Amino acid sequence: MLIVIADDMEKEVVDALAKLGKITYKPANLKAALKDADALVVRSATKVTGELLGSAPKLRLVARAGVGLDNVDVAACEAKGIGVVNTPAASSNAVAELAIGLILSAFRNIAKAHHQMKGGLWEKKALIGREIEGKTLGIIGYGRIGSLVGRKANALGMTVIAYSPQPHRGDEVAEFVDDFDTLLARSDVVSIHSALTESTKNILNRETIAKMKDGAFVINTARGGIIDEDALYEACKSGKLAGAALDVYSTEPYRGKLLELDNVCLTPHLGASTKEAQARIGKELVEILKAELKK
Repeated sequence: MLIVIADDMEKEVVDALAKLGKITYKPANLKAALKDADALVVRSATKVTGELLGSAPKLRLVARAGVGLDNVDVAACEAKGIGVVNTPAASSNAVAELAIGLILSAFRNIAKAHHQMKGGLWEKKALIGREIEGKTLGIIGYGRIGSLVGRKANALGMTVIAYSPQPHRGDEVAEFVDDFDTLLARSDVVSIHSALTESTKNILNRETIAKMKDGAFVINTARGGIIDEDALYEACKSGKLAGAALDVYSTEPYRGKLLELDNVCLTPHLGASTKEAQARIGKELVEILKAELKK
């Protein structure tokens, strides 16, 4: 069995996959490497397009090490009889913890304070923040990750409300709202945990941001295309929003104008980047590949 790993992967994951067969890791010419491949493993960087699949006549499986499949042309895979799998549970807690960290950073100016200290400044009075206890967290998408964020935020004293196409109505932490505008109007901070689809693309835009509380925050650890970044920039610069914290962007690596703003905290798509999550991803990938390639 030949497994091609197209993107960066932790050594532990590569070693685990190598026990299943021959490994080609990050080939310089991916199309050429796929000529005899049985399985292709990707993260978010490689785009698995119909054109790429045309170079893989023996391919039986595309495995995405992570949650989303927006970088995989699932329809093209299905048309060629290629299975598509991901590891939805492995990184959920890591992403949820990052979301909580970004909320705390936004409320307490942690990133800004760090950079000022590195620059030799002691601007304590200019860095007065807010406490999250007693504030309302609005979660867009209350699935596996969103519900974890809700439970963690509730434990920190936040009131949790949620808007979700398939809400966990039995959840004792969140109050579910049926109207998106209601969530925006009530939330001190809005955290996004939805998949990127036609219905969620740019769901936070000039019109919907205008319906948010003045001085609210936006957190995004889901997918960049869910937010209109130009509209977010304008809202954070004007003071309509107190700030934002983002881990994902419409184009990555991100080089846009949100980098200019002191009230915006940006991280380079670190959601699943913990040692624990990567170990779980490796284990889950191995089990999935074992099962799928036996079929």
